[in-house]
Amino acid sequence: MSMIHLLIVDPQCDFCHPSGSLYVKGADKDMERLSKLIVNKADRISQITVTMDMHKNYHIASPLFWQDSAGRSPEPYTIITVKDVEDGLWEAANPEHRAWAVKYVRTLEKNGRYQLCIWPYHCIIGTEGCNIYPELKDALSFFERKKYKKVDYIFKGSCSLTEHYSALFADVPIPSDSGTLINKNLLISMADSDKVLIAGEALSHCVANTVTDIGNGLNRDLSKFVLLEDASSSVTGFERLGEDFIKKAKGMGMKTAITADLTWGGVSSAS
Repeated sequence: MSMIHLLIVDPQCDFCHPSGSLYVKGADKDMERLSKLIVNKADRISQITVTMDMHKNYHIASPLFWQDSAGRSPEPYTIITVKDVEDGLWEAANPEHRAWAVKYVRTLEKNGRYQLCIWPYHCIIGTEGCNIYPELKDALSFFERKKYKKVDYIFKGSCSLTEHYSALFADVPIPSDSGTLINKNLLISMADSDKVLIAGEALSHCVANTVTDIGNGLNRDLSKFVLLEDASSSVTGFERLGEDFIKKAKGMGMKTAITADLTWGGVSSAS
């Protein structure tokens, strides 16, 4: 039987529940379909890996980190550019981090990552919003009991000085913080799988970066990857990023499928 690995990106309440602080429209339905797939097809799935965003209130992509000349924090969804920081429109509220803030946005631009977006506070460690969406949590527990296997969890985002969209490494890795460096175990587990099913939130950001970085680590080969299109959605207003990711990933070999249409002889896909 094929080694089928299910990779679920950030299926947490702040993203997936309508009351979540960074709710991704449609994510609750994504998780319901994904949960049904896991329960109904647990015998076909060999391994499940779940990534989880784990933030502190003080984080480089949160309002608390930044201030303007009047000491006011930026509103959520503010984009902070290199020019903004160099011109003093925004600076780190903590003077100890001002030099890093300038270096950080410059490095983001140099590396071709996203411009810095200030997000609503989300997935704060210890809060309900950080927890896995309840229906999916139950499905994961069902999988462990049925298969006598553990679900693997990857925690990312707890370093306050860098964004961590991708589960493979942070947007700006910090050598002194191993949690921001490349996750070699994830890369190895993907390489060892016959097929990798991909789901989670948000398609436009953490799914896109995780899959793209894994593909680059696998010599730009995503031929064993299948995106479950009805189990992943983009952040409202960023749909184009999700569309661009799918186009790019398909160019690296990724396929797409609908959860209800999967066939399990070799896990064929819809496109």
